[in-house]
Amino acid sequence: MLLAKKQEKSSDEFWKEYEEKTGEKVLTRGLGRYVSGWDEFDKKNWGGLWGLIITTSGGFRFHHFPQNSWIDAFTNFYKTETPKEKTIFIPQEKTVSLEIAKEKRWWKKFFSSAPPQVIIKYIDEEGIEKQMVLEAEYGY
Repeated sequence: MLLAKKQEKSSDEFWKEYEEKTGEKVLTRGLGRYVSGWDEFDKKNWGGLWGLIITTSGGFRFHHFPQNSWIDAFTNFYKTETPKEKTIFIPQEKTVSLEIAKEKRWWKKFFSSAPPQVIIKYIDEEGIEKQMVLEAEYGY
């Protein structure tokens, strides 16, 4: 008996569909972890969520997909609610600055494995300047 194999998309197909869905050109992308700075995530204690870090022609996105590993089950033991698919979107016109902070001192790089931080300063709905921090693991 043959088992039907789930057909998976190539990464090129995924990004082409993502651009079609958003109507925006993807400029940079990578994998990273949300740290802080978005009220909805902070109020629900969703720090540490993994997702795609995406800069597009229209703005900045952090796109979290549901996680179902045994590590997630263990770490979510203390949380009352875990998010399903969620996207943070900061339009280009609300973005004040975007900085990638990497450790520059060779001796600190040698003794620390801290990934680069993506720091986005933006204006929220009330006109207040805020700062969101992500850790970029791959590709950004």
